[in-house]
Amino acid sequence: MTAVKSFLGVERSFTGKRWVPRHGTNPETERIGLAIAQRFGFPELVGRLIAARQIGLDEVESYLDPTLKSLMPDPGMLQDMTACIARLERAIRDGERIAVFSDYDVDGATSAAILIRYLRWIGVDPLLYVPDRVSEGYGPNTPALLKLKEQGAKLIVTLDCGVTAYEPLSAAAAAGLDVVVVDHHMAEPELPKAVAVVNPNRIDEDGTLGHLAACGVTFLVTVALNRALRENGYFSGKREPNLLHLLDLVALGTVCDVVPLKGLNRAFVIQGLKVMAQRGNKGIVALSDVAGVDARPEPYHLGYVLGPRVNAGGRIGQSDLGARLLLTDSEAEASSLAAELERFNAERREVEANVLAEAEALAADQPEELPAVVVAGEGWHPGVIGIVAGRLKERFNRPACVIALENGIGKGSGRSVPGVSLGPAVIAAHQAGLLLAGGGHAMAAGFTIEADKLDAFRGFLGERIHSELEGEPLVPTLSVDAPLAAGGASRELADTIQKVGPFGAGNSEPRFVLSDVRVVDVREVGTGHVRCFFAGADGKKVKGIAFRALEGDLGPALMKSSGRPIHVAGHLRPDDWNGRSDVQILIDDAAEVG
Repeated sequence: MTAVKSFLGVERSFTGKRWVPRHGTNPETERIGLAIAQRFGFPELVGRLIAARQIGLDEVESYLDPTLKSLMPDPGMLQDMTACIARLERAIRDGERIAVFSDYDVDGATSAAILIRYLRWIGVDPLLYVPDRVSEGYGPNTPALLKLKEQGAKLIVTLDCGVTAYEPLSAAAAAGLDVVVVDHHMAEPELPKAVAVVNPNRIDEDGTLGHLAACGVTFLVTVALNRALRENGYFSGKREPNLLHLLDLVALGTVCDVVPLKGLNRAFVIQGLKVMAQRGNKGIVALSDVAGVDARPEPYHLGYVLGPRVNAGGRIGQSDLGARLLLTDSEAEASSLAAELERFNAERREVEANVLAEAEALAADQPEELPAVVVAGEGWHPGVIGIVAGRLKERFNRPACVIALENGIGKGSGRSVPGVSLGPAVIAAHQAGLLLAGGGHAMAAGFTIEADKLDAFRGFLGERIHSELEGEPLVPTLSVDAPLAAGGASRELADTIQKVGPFGAGNSEPRFVLSDVRVVDVREVGTGHVRCFFAGADGKKVKGIAFRALEGDLGPALMKSSGRPIHVAGHLRPDDWNGRSDVQILIDDAAEVG
């Protein structure tokens, strides 16, 4: 394996990471970046950031201000869209009962809210079914589909699930139910028995829209359905729905499902945030209010404040609460549901903390040379194991799998680090007979395992990762974008950088390094946070904060660095606390100079 040259020579930071340049060095990128800065009046640093995202000089304007008008595709380009719309339109015209079966996460909840809101706008009131995470698991199941048939459903639309639900959908077909699948998960060559399978990640798709979350695909379905109804005279004498009012839901699901924020997804999020700021969705307003969000909504609020609360019903409480919240037009119901989700989210945090403490203790006992952390426990709530796996991955700088055991069967969730493809390893373990089920992608995986095969799975995973790394030790890395002088860390620069957003998967927020700065003040603030002031060679000072840093290696190292020169890596953010207009760096890592 060819190692990338470390950034500023940092081979081992305070958190044990090797710093590497995110985009490498390319003279052509430097040239384009300078041209962008000159044409648009940006600082040269911002020009380089845009160029590093493979944005050409003539593409900058559309990148910074993406519009649906310019990026919206013809929904009919997706396989089976025509059949999907024809079946939906027939059900609407014939007055057939439609049922919506959605996943229990934010992408599923927003997808359900998008389609059901649209159908209600045109006078159709569909059924909603969201399976229970613990008792039913992910995706369609035969008893649930047959229950919907008993309730009068003639057509079921599965959202954010269904593309591999072979047996349940065959059973539904045998019972006389029509099913339309709207999904975005990777499909296998064989498709389930359905009237239509609309999925940009089908094998026979070209991948152009493969980056969409299920909510984005669902929005395309509503666009196509609305167009078909218009062309066939359905809205004659009626007011046609304004589909742009659904974009706040599309933005929420897109950010929370951590799909790449590129192309159409960027337009969805940027335009959706504008819709959300108008506070038209009573459920989102109520949830924002109970969560204390009083600022203009940003991707951070969606991913880290609203999303976990919508998810809380599926993880700990009642699985359909999130979708119901996003669907309601009643302020009273929205307030009640938001309060319930807030309580479930607090309970989720408590459950998560307990499982994390036990999991960390087990992980700490495992040999450091093992390439992956695999821990299991009886009584662990399966609704939090994915979150705990992510925490263990960060704590131990290795892939981590957390398994909740009950009656000899474990439900597992894994999170990986750059350089290790966890999903394919889990699929290989399933094929080797070590797992009852399993799948995922490079950075995350889920699986089911028999308790007596835990040791064999741990060994298999270790050997697989060892082979992938070609025998080299797993060295955790931190990607950084550029050095930044203390005097250059200005509020103006921080504000300009935000134009390159929204930041998220596929469009990482720039991480800068304050190089060779001296710690002039450091102290603990709040609960485990570390506040620092750094001085550069030019005498300019920069404020920084490392959240929850005293829980790991970073905080104690910073506390011992007073008066010493260090390199500091983090994100430059505006600081408007108490009405000020300032700037600070959110510290991710730091390292000794030299």
